[in-house]
Amino acid sequence: MGKSINDIPGIGPSSAEILVKNGFKTVQQIAEATPVKLGEVPGFGKIRAARVIKLAGELLISPVTESSPATKTRARPKRATPESTGPAVASKAEEPGLEEPDKEKAEQKKTKKKKAKKEKAEQKKAEKKAKKEKAKKEKADKKKAKKAKKKAKKAEKKAKKDKKK
Repeated sequence: MGKSINDIPGIGPSSAEILVKNGFKTVQQIAEATPVKLGEVPGFGKIRAARVIKLAGELLISPVTESSPATKTRARPKRATPESTGPAVASKAEEPGLEEPDKEKAEQKKTKKKKAKKEKAEQKKAEKKAKKEKAKKEKADKKKAKKAKKKAKKAEKKAKKDKKK
């Protein structure tokens, strides 16, 4: 008899239903998934996904024995030793993919910091540009005012001169 998704510790009927709805129909598919991909399933964060992937992998390499309908126990997988004649079987825990949630969180944090720093620099640049434009406008306004004042003075002088005549 094949192993069911429900045989994975921590996966009950509702979790199994969610997994099936999201394309994970077999223990094999779960064991071969990445924590990122399985983490996209509702109710499965990257950490839980990594744990479930590890348990699914262990389930595939170790037999399940039914001691009673309510409890499931697994025989412990044999660890490969230098003296063993068979090939060593690496568990999912030894694979670099399980470190992904921590690496990904660190990467996301780093990316957020970079983005925030970039946004801050852009904001500073925009503020500096606005300040420059404001100063330029004030200078132009001052120049216009000075010119208008000069023109008014000239007109006043002309008016006085015309009055004297």
